[in-house]
Amino acid sequence: MNVIKKRFLVGICLLSITGTVAAKDLNPRNLTQEEENRALVINFYNNFFNKHQVDVATKTLAEDYKQHNPYVQNGRTPAITYFESFFKENPQSSAKIIRSSVDGDIVWLHVHSKVNNHDLGKAVVDIFRVKDGKIVEHWDVIQNVPEHAENSNTMF
Repeated sequence: MNVIKKRFLVGICLLSITGTVAAKDLNPRNLTQEEENRALVINFYNNFFNKHQVDVATKTLAEDYKQHNPYVQNGRTPAITYFESFFKENPQSSAKIIRSSVDGDIVWLHVHSKVNNHDLGKAVVDIFRVKDGKIVEHWDVIQNVPEHAENSNTMF
């Protein structure tokens, strides 16, 4: 490839990158809204998963709530039904939020979830999308906490 073509391609790449950065600057973050989203999710999570107040889901989850966990159906009502049953079977279950993060309409929680006080639990990353003051979508990544680890790092 000759030098002129290489310079042209490099120039196009630089323009593309510059355009992307400029477009990001046109839509500045709304930190107040982001913190409201984080507070909404944390309040929901603590009341629902720790206090087992399932009625909070009717106020916080959108009716057409989209669920990416393959074991729970889409919709607010199926989510409530699923967890009502789980809470009855596991009345001591808890989900301690270790850390949280937010970017725009996405809120991440890093959680230590346990079914009872004797359970080693699971390390969970819950990801929520918030729109108009409601949780509209959810993803999760779940990993068992092992009895013995191959390193001295914790999962939390």
